[in-house]
Amino acid sequence: MTNPGWGGVPGDGTPPQPRCVRHPDRPTGLSCTRCGRPACPDCLREASVGYHCVDCVAAAQRDVRPVRGVAGNAVTATRPKPIATYALMGINILVYLVTALQAKSVMDNGAGFVNSFTGAATFNSPLFGWWVLSPYDVAQGDWIRLVGSGFLHFGLIHLAVNMFALYILGRDTELILGRARYLAVYAISLLGGSASVMAFEGGGFTAGASGAIFGIMGAQAVILLKLRRSPAPIIGVIAINVIISVSLPGISFWGHFGGLVAGAAATAALLYAPQWLGAGQDREKAVRIGWIGLAAVTLVTLGVVGMRVVQLRSELGL
Repeated sequence: MTNPGWGGVPGDGTPPQPRCVRHPDRPTGLSCTRCGRPACPDCLREASVGYHCVDCVAAAQRDVRPVRGVAGNAVTATRPKPIATYALMGINILVYLVTALQAKSVMDNGAGFVNSFTGAATFNSPLFGWWVLSPYDVAQGDWIRLVGSGFLHFGLIHLAVNMFALYILGRDTELILGRARYLAVYAISLLGGSASVMAFEGGGFTAGASGAIFGIMGAQAVILLKLRRSPAPIIGVIAINVIISVSLPGISFWGHFGGLVAGAAATAALLYAPQWLGAGQDREKAVRIGWIGLAAVTLVTLGVVGMRVVQLRSELGL
């Protein structure tokens, strides 16, 4: 009986010729420094010491536990591209371009007028009129305004400021939380801003991604606390923006505040709820609790919207 991976013709006086264990038709003078089996160049991979065959490389990869981030997301050796942040920026820019083309104006894409007799508003951009946040319209069933308003902007400067902030803040937050969790926090922050406007602002129209961006600021503050780093820099940025929101007319303070609270609460649910509920070292349980926490924050936010809708419908006699 011959050993697998070794060849030779018995009785011809020549020594056995080693052959690749994966390709028996290939003679080779090389071998795996880990298992010692002969292997051809195609079946060897360079290692810190010598060369390992593909079977040993695969076995080693199975034995290595994946590195996890603070939120339970997988961490890779290379810095991933913030695709979600770029996609959100692209959607905001695309929506702005549509409204600008419809309104035939770059700076006044959200222009319109209100009928003094009926109180109905007409916008030069149909999309802007369909998506802009108006509490009374939401109460009458235009639910898309709760989300769509977060992708509208009043003019080019409004868009540029928000997209710059999203570019600066969103990339690192996406890297730390992971793409799916980051998008969830962004969506909850956007919804939180809309819920706050519904609850605390009367009539008028609100639009912009700033509620969601404030939520990302809140998320960064919670992340820094979890990493045991000083949140003072981001808290300073939040304080400056809150002062601006209060001081300047035409800025929705409640939209910003609601997004901030919702984003911070959602991130706390991801990072702290598993610890508080005793997940310990059970990674699967921690991830499950995190997502349940996100769902709970979402339900609370929708509950605020629902209660306000009931109040407004009562005022309208519906």
